[in-house]
Amino acid sequence: MTAVPDTEQIRNALRNVADPEVGANIVDLGLVYRIEIAGSQVLIEMTMTSPACPMGEMIIDDAYAELERILPADWQPDIRIVWEPPWAPSMMSEKCRLRLGWNEADSQ
Repeated sequence: MTAVPDTEQIRNALRNVADPEVGANIVDLGLVYRIEIAGSQVLIEMTMTSPACPMGEMIIDDAYAELERILPADWQPDIRIVWEPPWAPSMMSEKCRLRLGWNEADSQ
């Protein structure tokens, strides 16, 4: 990509990254907490559904691959895993909750 992406374009690219255990993308799962662009630096703060997530490394590698696909070559993405706030089902998009069979009572 030659044009400078904005946070929404980055968010859309991250929708191509799935949590294989859940079968949903990391954005709709609510795992992406923050996207910040400063010059040619892109900071992404995200979490996993649990600290023991066995797919964490693969998800991060997939996220870097998607960012590489859309970011200019000289841009530096930095993905940081954070645990606060802890992930909860209520962080999923409504569409994702419905598709996975979570109801609002489960999300509390």
